[in-house]
Amino acid sequence: MADTTTALGKPELLRIADSVAQEKGIPVDAVIRAMEQAIQTAARRKYGHEHEIVAEIDRRSGEVRLYRVLQVVEEVEDPDRQIGLDEAHRRNPLAQVGDRILDPLPPIDLGRIAAQSAKQVIVQRVREAERERIYAEYKDRVGEIVVGEVKRVERGGILVDLGRAEAYLRREDMIPRESFRPKDRVRAYIYDVRKDARGPMILLSRTHPGFLVKLFEQEVPEIYEGIIEIKAVARDPGSRAKMAVYSHDGSIDPVGACVGMRGSRVQAVVQELRGEKIDIIPWSQDPATFVVNALAPAEVTKVVLDPDAHRIEVVVPDEQLHIAIGRRGQNVRLAAQLTGWEIDLVSESEEAERRTRTFQEATRLFKQELDVDEMIAQLLAAEGFLTVEDVAYAEVDELAAIQGFDEEVARALKERALEWLERRDARLREEAETLGVDADLLAFEELDLPSIVELARKGVKTLEDLAGLAADELQELLPELELSAEEAGEIVMRARIQLGWIAPEVKPAAGEADRTEEAAGER
Repeated sequence: MADTTTALGKPELLRIADSVAQEKGIPVDAVIRAMEQAIQTAARRKYGHEHEIVAEIDRRSGEVRLYRVLQVVEEVEDPDRQIGLDEAHRRNPLAQVGDRILDPLPPIDLGRIAAQSAKQVIVQRVREAERERIYAEYKDRVGEIVVGEVKRVERGGILVDLGRAEAYLRREDMIPRESFRPKDRVRAYIYDVRKDARGPMILLSRTHPGFLVKLFEQEVPEIYEGIIEIKAVARDPGSRAKMAVYSHDGSIDPVGACVGMRGSRVQAVVQELRGEKIDIIPWSQDPATFVVNALAPAEVTKVVLDPDAHRIEVVVPDEQLHIAIGRRGQNVRLAAQLTGWEIDLVSESEEAERRTRTFQEATRLFKQELDVDEMIAQLLAAEGFLTVEDVAYAEVDELAAIQGFDEEVARALKERALEWLERRDARLREEAETLGVDADLLAFEELDLPSIVELARKGVKTLEDLAGLAADELQELLPELELSAEEAGEIVMRARIQLGWIAPEVKPAAGEADRTEEAAGER
């Protein structure tokens, strides 16, 4: 180091800078700036740290120039850092108070200690520039597949050499039961690049859904070209995966294109994923059709959608139930992840038993509360009327359309149902008064009277009590309503808004009804 910097004006510095820049893959100017910083550090050691010293390396000749920086002032108080206005004018007639004058210094001959210190500064600056280069290069490559060589195997994962950078593949991001040894080639998906005190961290994964997507993109030209789109992926890494595909060209079968001739395309992906079985299914905009496709290879008899709760009940033949569920629930779990719907599987025998039980309960209810004979009660239940409220709020024409009914029977049934509701509500209002339910809760429009009384029986007697609940607490208190978390949260938030705890314009998000410190404070 001392030999190369003794004659500071020689272009040897530029040759060194070029060599280091090529080796580390960083700009030459970054290396030269590191050299300038090192020479400044060495110069301060010689001339004193009280001076502000600047070093410049000529980018053409390689000549090094040293300067002491002096600030122009009216009256000099610190001669090491200041210069009087008169003296400044002798050097530069245009100098003004506040300007900075560069005072040339003679070149230095680095001694052994100074040269070592300069070398350390250069190494540090070059390392920082290299880290910035790696981060800048890989932060925009998140979502790509890279191939590297295993450099070191650790307890928590493996260090992978990518050539110009190193990445880390954690054990939990590896496919179960797979192992690597040093020098093995590994292909993985970049899912995150973050800055760390020790440099940029490039995190790899072989279990990420994006890894499967990118593998198919490499194997299937139609996906790469955008003709076929992968709409959703669900994986149980190393065991099974489901992938929903859609073709923007009606003449191309998306499933067939992904499978390939004699399964060549999908088998290439399966081999990379250590034998992970892949179900490729056609995507559909219709949720029911999509869920049915996702549950393949199981056959489906019937589906019942509940859009508000984002749930879907799927009825399957008894002999198909174990296929629909899959080993350890894998098939239905992956189907739910793929579609985004909560799936309730029911066998045909279970559904028939439930339907019979519901029919019998409705029949018994109508006989008892509406004082009708069994035939009329059964006809109502068979047409889907399951509660007295269903009959009370139905149109006369709707009831009269039931086989065996006429308009007179329909009117009589509706009148009886409305009278029953009046008697019930009167009893409930008396009970609410006895329980001490506040008027503000009774007037709350988001809940009906039976639900309000049921809450009062369990200790919720004011609107403040209701507003102080969490969504899951309200679900537990009113199980018969079968509220979703979102619906329960909406009811609680409406109570808070009505009380003025939060502003009306605040729109609650899904699941946002937990008892928060903010709500408690405003209360």
